[in-house]
Amino acid sequence: MRSSTRSAASALSLPAAAPASVRRILGIDPGLRVTGFGVISVTGNTLTFLACGCIRSDAREALPLRLSMILHDLSAVIAREQPTEVAVEKVFVNVNPQSTLLLGQARGTAISAAVQAGLPVAEYTALQVKQAVVGHGKAAKEQVQEMVRRLLSLPGTPSPDAADALACAIAHAHSATGLGGLRKAGYRVRGGRLM
Repeated sequence: MRSSTRSAASALSLPAAAPASVRRILGIDPGLRVTGFGVISVTGNTLTFLACGCIRSDAREALPLRLSMILHDLSAVIAREQPTEVAVEKVFVNVNPQSTLLLGQARGTAISAAVQAGLPVAEYTALQVKQAVVGHGKAAKEQVQEMVRRLLSLPGTPSPDAADALACAIAHAHSATGLGGLRKAGYRVRGGRLM
């Protein structure tokens, strides 16, 4: 016998729950000297660690060779881990304009690796990433590392660059749920209220 009561979701006319699909997110913390990467899978509200590491380039090498190494190694990570989407940390403006330009080139190379693989790319500021993972934008690197370790149930603490990349992936996972997910479903949120 069927019940005639309606669920709260249907009463609000929210979209029907789709079957749980697995998303694989590659987070990238770009840097010319060290580029961190981290891969997580997301099933519903469950985050699972898959891989992380760092791509290191030699400062004695010419800039084009260093950028080529980042492109090649990130392309290899993408081929091996098969992410479905990529999240990249945005460049902040440094005191030294030359450093900012170099960081921008490393970031552009990381985005190019994702685009070449046909993956969608989302971008997040360091403030957005820290707020999503720690709860406030002024968190220290050690706080980010510890929260990443806890959120992904890691046996040890990842390196700062790998932790930042994993945090970027976590921020992206969180942006597709909650109020961020409702925005994508066609709802507007104003002042914390669904409209």
